[in-house]
Amino acid sequence: TLTWIPDSFFSSFERDPFFFYKIFIDRDPTAFAPILNFLRTKELDLRGVNISILRHEAEFYGITPLVRRLLLCEELERSSCGSVLFHGYFPPPGRLRIDLWKIEKKQSPFHPLFNGYRQHFSLLVYQHTEVLFWIFFYITIGSPVDPRKVLIVAGHHNWIVAAYAHFVICYRIKESSGWQQVFSSPYLDWAIERVALNAKVVGGPHGDKDKMVAASSESSIILWSIQDGGNGSEIGVFSLGVPVDSLFFIGSQLVATSHTGKVGVWNAVTQHWQVQDVVPITSCDTAGSFLLLGCNNGSIYYIDMQKFPLRMKDNDLLVTELYHDPSNDAITALSVYLTPKTSVSGNWIEIAYGTSSGAVRVIVQHPETVGSGPQLFQTFTVHRSPVTKIMLSEKHLVSVCADNNHVRTWTVTRFRGMISTQPGSTPLASFKIISLEETESHSSYSSGNDIGPFGERDDQQVFIQKVIPITNKLFVRLSSTGKRICEVQAVDGTTITCFTVRECEGSSRMGSRPRRYLFTGHANGSIQMWDLTTAMDTVGGPTEEELLKLLDQCDLSTSRCATPNISPAPSVLQHSRLRESCSRYYRAADSRPDGGRRRGAFEANFLSRKKAPSVPQLSPPPAGADGGGSDSSSTASPSPTKVSTSPRHRKAPDAACE
Repeated sequence: TLTWIPDSFFSSFERDPFFFYKIFIDRDPTAFAPILNFLRTKELDLRGVNISILRHEAEFYGITPLVRRLLLCEELERSSCGSVLFHGYFPPPGRLRIDLWKIEKKQSPFHPLFNGYRQHFSLLVYQHTEVLFWIFFYITIGSPVDPRKVLIVAGHHNWIVAAYAHFVICYRIKESSGWQQVFSSPYLDWAIERVALNAKVVGGPHGDKDKMVAASSESSIILWSIQDGGNGSEIGVFSLGVPVDSLFFIGSQLVATSHTGKVGVWNAVTQHWQVQDVVPITSCDTAGSFLLLGCNNGSIYYIDMQKFPLRMKDNDLLVTELYHDPSNDAITALSVYLTPKTSVSGNWIEIAYGTSSGAVRVIVQHPETVGSGPQLFQTFTVHRSPVTKIMLSEKHLVSVCADNNHVRTWTVTRFRGMISTQPGSTPLASFKIISLEETESHSSYSSGNDIGPFGERDDQQVFIQKVIPITNKLFVRLSSTGKRICEVQAVDGTTITCFTVRECEGSSRMGSRPRRYLFTGHANGSIQMWDLTTAMDTVGGPTEEELLKLLDQCDLSTSRCATPNISPAPSVLQHSRLRESCSRYYRAADSRPDGGRRRGAFEANFLSRKKAPSVPQLSPPPAGADGGGSDSSSTASPSPTKVSTSPRHRKAPDAACE
């Protein structure tokens, strides 16, 4: 009964002339029992057995009929069209244009990998949409960059840019036609390491409808301008003089920074590129038109890009020191939060930063301290490794240290949008986002595989976890608690090489909201798109157990309509009556012709005036002032101003409640 499959292990085992002198011992009795039962009865019993483990065991023994059945079972749970979260697929570029003559003649001082190696050319055939493309593919022995794979995916508004080794491609979404390719750059001789996109350029060289995309490698930066029709033109090639670590746009200004202490700025209005020397930079962040730099000397500097200020004596960038760390530690992570610009909050700016010693500090500048600079608000010393990431949002403070991406989170208490110490920030969660990197990865790997957190400051933010470098699976987790929202797996099984999260406005209809998407770049050159809004809406709802617990105090049986009216249970009726009697006065007051209680002079005056929202301003500390020597317990925010009412207004509600 064990040898009815000709090419199986047992058939070959029986054909051995020394068959009677051998002893067979199965590797895994649990997985081998269903195989033995299948060989005897030709029936399959899957109770208590993992299908994947059983398939591997059947492949080991060469049980072909069983392997085919198990593969079919696995295909029921796997689809080439993805799950409900899969939203779109951008195929690899139809043709990879590589100038072979330039490669042969290339002698670049920036990329010696192209010099001294044997050059090989192989002819590859790609079949896409029933059309054959003949592509000359260039391979250099020892080069870490594969020209086929997507290195970086970045986005801005309804545009995304995909960076390959030697060119970039821009896509745009429209409600009627979906995603379309609108721009493809010429072939570049050097491998791209950083990329930036600006989909809304004001005051550009060809008008306000321009889009701009920039790419960098080593110290070189190339900038293109893209018109509405998709026609692109090269603006120029700039040099920072040192390797570029960060490349991004602030308004219409292109900014490049280096850890060596150089900042390069290109102004779209003046068409001028300028490089400024500062202290060695260890972190940076943007807020509105401000560029904030955290440096290794413990200071935080800022530049207002909207004014683009230049010193009169030498036309250098006006770099102003904003704050100095009391421990003189290097500022390794930086996050700026601007509160809503209302007449109540005024110029209220909050900055969270992490240091090389693992400290997390929050400094605040409020309207009362505009002239004296930010004040130290809170300090947390929970990390023992340097802080690599930090994010201050509306509801949470999130910090990540170098110890395997150890994450600590706190809840942030706010009053009218402003951070408050009553009851103050409280610890929320501690977890790790383990993400292994290749030993010899390209410089673009860190830019294309940033774990986050992603999302707007006033919304839930997420981490993207890529556990191992060569994988086709990503995990999406809440940045506040570490809870897993979903996992995405490449629909074609290819390796995920980069990713990013963006919000896109897919519809202009009234009531529609931007949707959050996860874009993944792959080793074969494709880009896949995943709907995170649906994932977060699904995971955000209550489970069946939680729903039943919430309905414990509600009696649905008294309803007489199709949709049940929730009527309170008898156990909560007394509480409702007490609350109703206390609010009887307010209902009577609402029925007055004048709209209720009288307004005080202050309130009437306040409601009659409408102030324009104030523009936030950062004020450096005065000369000779101590930048923040106080600790977290003694530097709290000022308590909000309370409007006192007359005793006549306070007495009426108390009497009604009595």
